Amino acid sequence: MPFHDLALPVSKKRSEVDRQKKTRETEARARVGCISNSCGVVVAGVQDVTRDVTLESTRTVVVSPPSPTTEMSGDHKKVIKGSPSQYVKLNVGGSLHYTTIGTLTKHDNMLRAMFSGRMEVLTDSEGWILIDRCGKHFGTILNYLRDESIPMPENQRELEELLAEARYYCMSDLVAECEDAMKQKEPEKDPVKDPVCCVPLITSQKEEQMLIQSTTKPVVKLLVNRHNNKYSYTSTSDDNLLKNIEHFDRLALRFSRRVLFIKNVIGSNEICLWAFYGHGKKVAEVCCTSIVYATDRKHTKVEFPEARIYEETLNVLLYENRTGPDAELMQATSTRGAVAPVVCTSDDEEDRRGGACSQSGLGRLRSNKNNQLK
Repeated sequence: MPFHDLALPVSKKRSEVDRQKKTRETEARARVGCISNSCGVVVAGVQDVTRDVTLESTRTVVVSPPSPTTEMSGDHKKVIKGSPSQYVKLNVGGSLHYTTIGTLTKHDNMLRAMFSGRMEVLTDSEGWILIDRCGKHFGTILNYLRDESIPMPENQRELEELLAEARYYCMSDLVAECEDAMKQKEPEKDPVKDPVCCVPLITSQKEEQMLIQSTTKPVVKLLVNRHNNKYSYTSTSDDNLLKNIEHFDRLALRFSRRVLFIKNVIGSNEICLWAFYGHGKKVAEVCCTSIVYATDRKHTKVEFPEARIYEETLNVLLYENRTGPDAELMQATSTRGAVAPVVCTSDDEEDRRGGACSQSGLGRLRSNKNNQLK
């Protein structure tokens, strides 16, 4: 080779190196450089390069978007059927469970259909069987399949959630147990109700006046004091005393929403006394005791004037409104008419008036005898 061929100018060598470097860069851009537009069309700049000639050309590559049916996560459907002792992995709403096919197919429900080969199930790439339900109560579902009984949740909301899951899996036995448990818990949901009948028991005179003055209802009071044994009782007194008490209870149950019934058992000279109040004032009184005279001593007699008690109870209902009853109406409806009400006195008052009564009675006897003689 001639010597002058080896001695190339420095500038020419340098231009050859630059050309080769540029060619390599163009090839690299042709492999990785691409520009994507919004229509899914990719335009790539490609340079067909040779060692001697550099020619830049452009070509278009169309890439179609992924199909909607493409399974991006690798999930696929399959039929599960195996021996009862085979374990399966369940992913129920993100809650992971291991159990056997025998447990899932033990009862006739939707889980048996899923794991006996009658239905397809969805699995992920790791083999977990996917069930699109909340997994909060799925452990309870599995325990019921294993043991056929479970402790019911105490919370009403959790009980309703378990009932919804049991219905989804078509577990009729568990549905029935949940419904029974909900019926038993229904009274707990109701607010506390007032008693049907509430009868205050008076402990002092001051308390009695406070109750009568503060209520807007008519008041019926029964005073019972069997401890007053000043005189012996007649043979029917105890029975009549019990009849008065039972009658008071019946009236209280019947009219408790309209009338305030109170019972007084504190010490008093009276033995059995009914009192009726309207607008805070006493309007009537029925005394059920009297003193009878025997040949040797006095006796206490207790009566049961049922009709009279009914009458006064109905009359006191007229005081429910603010104006009160009409006086003429009260007189027209009263069986007593214009007769003055009978005033019943206590034993002490009876003793004080005993002398006067005896004298007046003796006078009447003498007058009758004189008339007969004439």
